[in-house]
Amino acid sequence: MPSHRVRLQQKEGVAEGTIAFHFQRPADLEFKAGQFIDVTLIAPPETDAEGNTRSFSIASAPFETDLIIATRMRDTAFKRVLNSLALGAEVSIAGPFGSFTLRQDSQPAVFLAGGIGITPFRSMLLQAFHDRTVRRFVLFYSNRRPEDAAFLEELRQLDRKFGGFRLIATMTDMQKSRRPWEGETGRLNPAMLAKHVGELHGPVYYVAGPPGLVSAMQEVLNAAGIKTNDVVAEEFSGYEVQPLTQSA
Repeated sequence: MPSHRVRLQQKEGVAEGTIAFHFQRPADLEFKAGQFIDVTLIAPPETDAEGNTRSFSIASAPFETDLIIATRMRDTAFKRVLNSLALGAEVSIAGPFGSFTLRQDSQPAVFLAGGIGITPFRSMLLQAFHDRTVRRFVLFYSNRRPEDAAFLEELRQLDRKFGGFRLIATMTDMQKSRRPWEGETGRLNPAMLAKHVGELHGPVYYVAGPPGLVSAMQEVLNAAGIKTNDVVAEEFSGYEVQPLTQSA
């Protein structure tokens, strides 16, 4: 897989402690919504035992001109260096990789996202609406607080604009929030899914987020009798993308 050196064009906060990095997109880089890239720092001033390369889902849609990744800014050598990059600085990227992509059929799609696991779903949804895809989409998006929910306002706008899409955001730690919230609260559970999806059999379920959420959702779907090949999952451990066994 060829690598590219790309320049940082923009940094923007998309939630408290979460930054989206916009890189120049190589003219010959093609990818599918939901795939990821490896990002390697070039001659960083500090490093650690995990090295200078991390994997990130591509948050931008294939039709967009920028190449966007987003990550929570934890206190690690890699993230300190990434956050300190000046506009115009270069990193090396390789990819795209992965098969966590939207199936090319008409089955309804239910997205189950936790935290920064929202990034591949942003890419999928924007591309689907750009392509005028005729399909029902429901996104369940779990965070501790509204302050922590990356791209939340953008997703709300998509919900208002596109009739085939519904956003169900839920917060699990509202007592620590400074914002009002009228949406769902608590962890994703079978009752919440049934309330907003209705009949659970029929859609394809795409799950991305922290390992605990992914495991819990797989157990919920398995207990509901959802067929294994109708569940596609991917774990996010901090900034890293760790693909699970996925359906064909």
